[in-house]
Amino acid sequence: MTDESTISKLGEWLATPPGEYVRAWEQAQFDAMVADVFGYQAWQVGMPQLDALKDNRMPFKAYAGLVLPSKGTGAWQAQIQADPEALPFDAQSIDLLVLPHVLEFASRPHEVLREVDRVLVPEGRVVISGFNPWSLWGLRESIPGIDPWLPHAQAAQVSLVRLRDWFKLLGFEVERGRYGCYAPPCRTETWLQRWHFMESAGERWWPFCGAVYAVSAVKKVQGVRLIGQPWKKKKRRMPRGARVAGAASMEQAVAPQALPARDMPVDKDNR
Repeated sequence: MTDESTISKLGEWLATPPGEYVRAWEQAQFDAMVADVFGYQAWQVGMPQLDALKDNRMPFKAYAGLVLPSKGTGAWQAQIQADPEALPFDAQSIDLLVLPHVLEFASRPHEVLREVDRVLVPEGRVVISGFNPWSLWGLRESIPGIDPWLPHAQAAQVSLVRLRDWFKLLGFEVERGRYGCYAPPCRTETWLQRWHFMESAGERWWPFCGAVYAVSAVKKVQGVRLIGQPWKKKKRRMPRGARVAGAASMEQAVAPQALPARDMPVDKDNR
């Protein structure tokens, strides 16, 4: 069961300067990863403070989660209250799922991914974001005697490496993955701006140490083939050496039956 109280703490943390810093980076990543995903139904699960489907062009976009969005947040066509570990969708009915920081608040994050696998259509896509436990922000959480920095349960941290392994077991193919937010854990906007140069330096020198990550994966189903009538009938191939009779060959076939007058036999008695 997902911890609803911890999810509420995430909303409070996102209103702080480091939370705004993370939300701005994740919004840019979701916008880029979902823009060219086509289908009919797209659902965002969790984190109502972020509209992760804003740039997607599917005809139906909706939200599902334990905490519903406040009025005026997002442009979803439907909103339902649901547990990410037990999504109320039919099997193979969703084309796109986005899960911002959902695995970190789930008591069984692998069960959330099993639900994702169940409801996605073949070739459907899922986009997930989360905190990187191997970053400076994540390492700060492991220092004893220091107040927690990130608003998530300690036992539910899921690294991108671990997430890739889970995707592989479920038969998903990872398309894109990226780390971001390389500034040290700072509580004020002033210090975050002073460390802004770390963004370009981090991507070049220590790309796996970003505070957050975003990853996109595609559901692959082995042995699926489209069965139907062929578009065109196959042409019959002529056997090697065959010739097509034309006008010239037809004349040659008929000519021996009509001999010229000079070649006709003459009766000796009628000479």
